[in-house]
Amino acid sequence: MIDSHCHVDSEQFDPDREAVIERALSAGVTTMLAIGTGEGPPQLDAGIQLADQHACFVASVGVHPHSASRVAAETYSDLRTLAAHQKCVAIGEIGLDYHYDFSPRDQQREVFIKQLELAKELKLPIIIHTREAWADTVEILRQHWDSTLGGIFHCFSEGAAEAEEAVALNFHFGFGGVITYPKADRVREAASTVPLDRLLLETDAPYLAPVPHRGKRNEPAYVVETAQRLAALRGLSVAALDTLTTTNFRRLFSAKLEQFQ
Repeated sequence: MIDSHCHVDSEQFDPDREAVIERALSAGVTTMLAIGTGEGPPQLDAGIQLADQHACFVASVGVHPHSASRVAAETYSDLRTLAAHQKCVAIGEIGLDYHYDFSPRDQQREVFIKQLELAKELKLPIIIHTREAWADTVEILRQHWDSTLGGIFHCFSEGAAEAEEAVALNFHFGFGGVITYPKADRVREAASTVPLDRLLLETDAPYLAPVPHRGKRNEPAYVVETAQRLAALRGLSVAALDTLTTTNFRRLFSAKLEQFQ
């Protein structure tokens, strides 16, 4: 099983990071994608550090929309250098967040576009964070992204209509603990209808723990609960869903994964 999005570099894991990784492996999680946004510029190698230390991790690099106001002239050259690492498989998470507005929206859009251009140059997939910014996110992708390179809408929290737009742009969908929440009918509808070859599992650990762990620190081992719910929604066994999502992940990131596996 693969956790396609986690933040095990987070300080919330400082007391027991190695134990968290061992629990994930014991639960059957063979691979984790460490999202390399960290605390934002200038420190952008958090995911790569984990990937260097642990065979079970691959990494991404990117500037989260929350940190857009901290981007400096050298940030993009730093990202380009880090993205050359053999275990860096994507640029992300990048995008727009109009819920918190921790960075001004015009800066968020500028940094998003520049990272899309970088990902196109490097021919890497992207990992998208979008919150209360769907229309702007999709419009920017239509104007500035090469859909043949693929990507993921992480922690997909929109409905079936938005999922259709994302499919048309050649995106995969990361579904996490939210699909286990009682009021998340809209997300479950989307999870029930997107093409099977676009499904991915994720935790977003330490955030958004699934039921029955909701309200506690999330960790990659809990991706199993999400898998159980998603499998039930799609009428699959957990084993079949595991095989399917693992195949989807490996296909999406095949260009980099083949270099070190």
